[in-house]
Formats: sequence, structure tokens, C-alpha cells
Amino acid sequence: MSHKNLNPVNAKKPKRIAIVLSNPANSSTTGWPVGFWWSELTHPYYHLTEKGHEVEIFSYFGGKCEADAMSNPEDPSQWQAEDVISRGYLHDPAFLSLLEHTKPAAAIDVNAFDAIIFAGGQGPMFTIAKAHEAVQKFADFYEAGKLAVALCHGVAVLRHAKLSDGTFIAAGKTITGFANVEEDFADEAVWNMGALPRGQHLMPWRIEEEMRSMGANFIQAGLWKGFAIRDGNLITGQQNFSGTETAEVLLKALGE
Repeated sequence: MSHKNLNPVNAKKPKRIAIVLSNPANSSTTGWPVGFWWSELTHPYYHLTEKGHEVEIFSYFGGKCEADAMSNPEDPSQWQAEDVISRGYLHDPAFLSLLEHTKPAAAIDVNAFDAIIFAGGQGPMFTIAKAHEAVQKFADFYEAGKLAVALCHGVAVLRHAKLSDGTFIAAGKTITGFANVEEDFADEAVWNMGALPRGQHLMPWRIEEEMRSMGANFIQAGLWKGFAIRDGNLITGQQNFSGTETAEVLLKALGE
């Protein structure tokens, strides 16, 4: 079946990667339904599977996953209209079926995977605080010396992920994520739409500000620039235009 027959490039010993998505929720600021961002799932999935690696999709709590509407390249907003990778997967029934009944992150066997990726979207900002088992799984991968990856607002996991000694993984690490300059852009967009009163933020808190307050060395490449960085076995990607860059850094770390 599609997405089961692997490209034979690494047929002898493919790596296994778990991608974890936010479950659907409602934004506490706009009231909009929120979830994962298409490109932050599909771009890593595409690049990893093209290299012959096995990718399995999970979610924080299990069950059906839904994407932020504006992340759909066929959305009237046209915000991601150039995203041909997601456009292709959106017309692939076998791929879409993978999102219907995801297993919870708690079911991931750390010993059976080489890396874990927390994708972003608006959803994580409203769901991660209650996703205790998913956060712990991210920390388990990190402490096991395996590759722990977070992309865009998926970096929200680092607000909670701790080492077994109680210290935050983010402390002292060089990381990236959805930057303040991008939050400012998004805020201006929703204000102009009339979806929020001017001055009220789209997000309940900000990745860059929180990471800096936790002692991380937060860096970014500029507004909507594709960017990812590795610090040891922690990999972070800046935003929704960084799925490919994040996959490339991960592939290099996997030995490609």
C-alpha cells in the first residue's frame, strides 16, 4: 500500500522517525479551530520517506488530527498556495487515512525509533500544557541520546520538557522557533481581519520570549526565512517555511 512500500535507498537499515501532531482544539484568543500545520507534517514526511526511512504519525492524545485551515494550500486565503508537497498529500487518500486514527504519543516505544519530531501549527500553543505524556516522551528521547526535534510552535514542548534531574532541556541550548517578528506579523494580520481587537495577541504566549526566559540562546534567520539548528541531539526549526530545512538537519544527524 502507499506509504508502506519504502524507497529502497535504505532498504537494509532504514531509520524510524515518529512525527507527533497536536490534536484539534479551539483557540482561546480567536475561538477558531486550531490544529497542526500541513507543511510541518508533509515536508519532513516527504524528505524522510524519500530517503527510505520509516515515518509513523502520532498525536498528543491519539485520535483524529485536523490541520489549521490556512495551512491548506487550497484554502481561499492562499497563504500556503505554493506548498505543492502538501497539495499532493491532500489528494492522497492513503496518506489522509493516517490522520484519522493516530496513536497517542504515550504509545511510542523509544527503543524502536531513532528520532521524534513535534510539528507545529497553532494547536500546540493551546494543547501542549495538558499533553503531559507527550512532553515526557520528547524528554525520554532526548535523555536516551536520540534525536529530539521541534518545529515552529511545536517548540512549545520545550516550555515543559525537563531532564530527569528537573532542569529544562531548553536551558543553555541554542534553539530557534516561531520568532517574535513572525508573531508581530501574524498579530497584524488578524487585527486587519477584525478577528481580534488591536493590541490583543493571537497567541497566549510567545515562543521566543519564553525560550529566552528559560535561559535558551534563541536565534532566528528573519521573517519567514527557512531555518533550522542543531545543538547536540536537539534540533529546532523556525516556522512553517522551515520543514525542509528541519528535515535536512535531521537527515544529516541520522548519517545521510
